[in-house]
Amino acid sequence: MTPFAHNGLDHFAIAVPDTEEALKLWRDTFGFPVLYSEDVNGATVRLTHLDLGNTHLQLVEPLTLDHPLQAWLKANGSGLHHICFNVDDVAAAGDASPVPTAPNPHQGTQGKRALFLDRNATQNIQVELTGH
Repeated sequence: MTPFAHNGLDHFAIAVPDTEEALKLWRDTFGFPVLYSEDVNGATVRLTHLDLGNTHLQLVEPLTLDHPLQAWLKANGSGLHHICFNVDDVAAAGDASPVPTAPNPHQGTQGKRALFLDRNATQNIQVELTGH
C-alpha cells in the first residue's frame, strides 16, 4: 500500500495536567504566543495551541477524571504525547493509511476532525492525522 498524502506537520502535542501551569513555561518563559484554546469532545479535553513559527505546540489537558489521558499522565507525567500531520481529508487518509488506525475520527480543534494511527505500527510513536 502506498503512503497517504499529507501536508506536513500540523502540531506536536504535550499532555499536561494543568494548562495554566504549562503556559507559565511555554508562553511566559519561552515567549510562544497562544493562538487559541478550546474544550472539545464534550468538554472532556482542553486543546491550547501556541505558535512556534513553523508549527504549533498543542497543550492537551484532560478535563474529566475518567479521560484516558489521566491514566497516561499518571504513568508518564507531563510530556510529549503525539505528533500530528495535516491532511486534506481525514477519512480518506485513514482509508489510505498504510498502518491500522483507530476505528473512528474524533473532534480536533477549530472544527477539524482527527484520527490516531496504531502506535504499534509506528515504532511506538503516537501519530495523529488532522484535517477536514
